[in-house]
Amino acid sequence: MPARPDRPAGRERAAGPWGDLGIRVLSAAVLVPLALAAVWFGAISFVALVGLGAVGLGAEWVMLCHESWRHPAGWLVIASLTLTVPAAGCVSATSGLAVALVGAALTFLWRRRCLAGGLLYIALAMVALVWLRADQAAGRGNTLFLMLTVWASDVGAYLAGRLIGGAKLAPLISPGKTWSGAAGGLLAAIAIGAGAAGLGGGTWWHGALVAALLGVIAQGGDLFESFLKRRFGVKDSSHLIPGHGGLLDRLDGVLTAAPMAAALALILGRGVLLWT
Repeated sequence: MPARPDRPAGRERAAGPWGDLGIRVLSAAVLVPLALAAVWFGAISFVALVGLGAVGLGAEWVMLCHESWRHPAGWLVIASLTLTVPAAGCVSATSGLAVALVGAALTFLWRRRCLAGGLLYIALAMVALVWLRADQAAGRGNTLFLMLTVWASDVGAYLAGRLIGGAKLAPLISPGKTWSGAAGGLLAAIAIGAGAAGLGGGTWWHGALVAALLGVIAQGGDLFESFLKRRFGVKDSSHLIPGHGGLLDRLDGVLTAAPMAAALALILGRGVLLWT
């Protein structure tokens, strides 16, 4: 396969499989404490962080769809996401979803199906995060469990894929992903789930099972985002985060795992920890 123009083969070989590790670690060292602090304190700090993330994700989605900022549909996506998260945090999750649905309907009327779909995709995950954290009894624990599980899946997949390599997972969608990486990500997620249950007074196999489900769905989100980038002919959604690409690249697993975590919390009932 010929080298991609935006990533020359010679530079890849010179950098080696760990060439981006340093910048990845530095970026994570800045962003992870910020995210953990927002989850820990909750309330307005968490809603504000999710709101900023939603706007950033929306802007990247507009660019991913190759839409011009001169058309009002792109700005409608940003405006809708700007209002969706505060509505979910200050009023109700239903209100947040209603705002997103109205924005998506108007965008669709402009025949911007890509933008309408992305608006709903992002809004659902952002509302799910806000709703999950809003639980006074279990919100902090469940949101931390979700984030740590997705991060563990990402790190496990990265390390196993680089160390072991092997057969490609989905070469037509994402040539860099391997079965060993998928297995490493799944095992890392399971370890987080079992550990959380053990430390939190739950049943280890229950925590491992929930984490495995979230880990698989997070990897599905990663593949879906890879499919979108290949579909639209881009390497990264942006260059906002050094070593990681854009917010869509960094939060692809959260975008799919957060709605599932919220659905599980809804089934179990408010005040119940996911791993118990």
